Amino acid sequence: MDVADVSGVPPWFAAHLREEGIESLYPPQADAVEAGVAEGNSLVASVPTASGKTLIAQLGMLSAVERGGTALYIVPLRALASEKREEFEAFEPYGVSIGVATGNYEDTGEWLTGKDVIVATSEKVDSLVRNGAPWVDDLDCVVSDEVHLVDDPNRGPTLEVTLAKLRRINPNLQVVALSATVGNAGEMAEWLDAELVDSAWRPIELKTGVQYGQALHFGDGSQRELRVGSNEKPTEAIVRDTLAEDGSTLVFVNSRRNAEGAAKRLANTSCDGLDEDERRQLTDLAEEIRGVSDTETSEDLAACVEKGAAFHHAGCSSEHRSIVEDAFRDRLIKVVSATPTLAAGVNTPSRRVVVRDWRRYSGEAGGMKPLSVLEVHQMMGRAGRPGRDPYGEALLLAKSHDELDELLDRYVWADPEPVESKLAREPSMRTHLLATVASGFADSRAALLNFLDRTLYATQYRRGAGSDDETDTDGRRDPRDGAARDNLERIVDSTLEYLDANDFIDRDGTIGATNLGHTVSRLYLDPMSAAEVLDGLEGASTPTAMGLYHLVSRTPDMYELYLRSGDREEYTMVAYERESEFLGAIPSEFEEERFEDWLSALKTARMLEDWASELDEDEIAERYGVGPGDIRGKVDTAEWLLGAAESLAGELGLECVPTIREARQRVKHGVGEELIDLAGVRGVGRKRARRLYDAGIETRADLREADKAVVLGALRGRTKTAENVLEAAGHPDSGMDGVSPDATAIPGDGERGRAADGTGDDQSNLGDF
Repeated sequence: MDVADVSGVPPWFAAHLREEGIESLYPPQADAVEAGVAEGNSLVASVPTASGKTLIAQLGMLSAVERGGTALYIVPLRALASEKREEFEAFEPYGVSIGVATGNYEDTGEWLTGKDVIVATSEKVDSLVRNGAPWVDDLDCVVSDEVHLVDDPNRGPTLEVTLAKLRRINPNLQVVALSATVGNAGEMAEWLDAELVDSAWRPIELKTGVQYGQALHFGDGSQRELRVGSNEKPTEAIVRDTLAEDGSTLVFVNSRRNAEGAAKRLANTSCDGLDEDERRQLTDLAEEIRGVSDTETSEDLAACVEKGAAFHHAGCSSEHRSIVEDAFRDRLIKVVSATPTLAAGVNTPSRRVVVRDWRRYSGEAGGMKPLSVLEVHQMMGRAGRPGRDPYGEALLLAKSHDELDELLDRYVWADPEPVESKLAREPSMRTHLLATVASGFADSRAALLNFLDRTLYATQYRRGAGSDDETDTDGRRDPRDGAARDNLERIVDSTLEYLDANDFIDRDGTIGATNLGHTVSRLYLDPMSAAEVLDGLEGASTPTAMGLYHLVSRTPDMYELYLRSGDREEYTMVAYERESEFLGAIPSEFEEERFEDWLSALKTARMLEDWASELDEDEIAERYGVGPGDIRGKVDTAEWLLGAAESLAGELGLECVPTIREARQRVKHGVGEELIDLAGVRGVGRKRARRLYDAGIETRADLREADKAVVLGALRGRTKTAENVLEAAGHPDSGMDGVSPDATAIPGDGERGRAADGTGDDQSNLGDF
């Protein structure tokens, strides 16, 4: 189908596509047009990666905009939101305005009113619905990217409930759901009242198979020789072979440690495939990486990048991950070893994908557990980029002939598992039932159950817990239907009892949220987190920062640090030494699981305390066995939870509001109390704030009137930085022409961070960025 033959889209769109080199639609895209995606029809597109899912979404969104409507693009990750924003900004010259919303769950998003296309994560959309974003009522088209993640136990229920709410608010809403791997796409289409495009077509061939011995064994029965040297590992041989054809390789492993170890080994292979220009570019890139943070993770990553390799996992900072993704897309970095999170939608195609580890540790299983077919197929789909690669290959690794047969059966020849709703779990229900009541979607038990009937869970229990037929062989309804419904009602009833007992709802005739319940929903808190915080703050007029950090660290909304070998003894001693600071009693050591969780929260709180005491980032990383991404993640979560605690304390008129606010500001900026004001100036951050303070500039007001030579000296002669900082502070003359740094204000060499006990005289640089 020629792009000019698509009706309903803006007149300029065909010419825009031609400028991008697109003359005709791929078969799945043409099928989507035939199904009415450009005419407002809902659609589920189960289409392989690189087969044009994004263009299908654009056809739906831009046709909605052409009709005068608004489109929303829901993504699972913030990184993907940024990627899609850059992609959709190509439409702005044609008058299509783009807005992006991530983070800050208390924001009502009013500034997005009037935008034509809005990109947001599912959690952000959920919070916007809770907070009454006015433009939500006017949506015409919603795209749900990577919709198979509705199967995820943690994030899936939010996506599921959010789509149900948006369809309730806008009865004629067009929903375009996209995924490369849905085993039950027909059931998803039934849930969303959508047409179905289910295609296996790809623009370039993807061959999947298993490496074993000296050959690649593909699922179609063919083989290809690939010699593995006596001193080589199979992954190294695959990378070497791929480099010989000027290709790139993406290697999936099961842990951060393995990702880093694999990258270090594979760097010795990738370095042989670099030309001089690439070596120069990679040297510059490595310096950029070192500039992001002063941690061992940063240094290790930079050392790998210099050789054309990299690792990618959640312990890396967002800046690290972005640099690696961009350089890998440009084929400057030749090989990346990553944990499976990289398969969740971020655009990182490669010539070959190697699924090195097909098992990972599972706490529930108590050991190593095979990955799902869906996960492995998501990884495999990253192989092959149209216009860049002549083919794509995705390989698992076998160590024996029996394992070769097992992997072919388990993954290569298998279909992905059906996507199953995870909504009927109490943690999910706590949050979403309160939000459903607080947002006015339901005011009775019957109304709640009626609302839940619009979810995927309801569709699946109506079909008999995911079976293909509504009735059994003799025409009677599948008995699993009633069991699933009974289970849902039981969870709803127990959840309502919990919310009532904690004063989040009233049940006098109708069900309504209390003022406290409205606040908890607006703050996007798990009600159990709110209950924990309120219980801890009761009677605490002047809690310490440590007490507050520990309080928020033991809520369900904070992912605690793990206790390593020897940690239990260390943190048990800390617990009893600082017992008076904790908000609530220390659990008995004989309550094994509860005590371990409490100590994990204490370890997390100590890390936050070190951060707020200006300890160097690299020392924090080494002390707690974490990466810069972990530090930033815990800091951001703690800031959000402390902000929520501040709002809850204010709601109840507690005296500790100023104390909570100070603790929140300290953890936000990573500084001592005396630096809060200064660190809040845009462009200052924790490291520069300490340097300015030590030079005698102690407040924002001081900075506004400061001697420019002193500021320049404190900022180590960095003219542009000094100008930006002074401008942000409101200095009457921020220019640095002719200004020389005051030598007495220049920080000395060998600065080190201060720990929670006050030792040291410097701090890390995360706040500088």
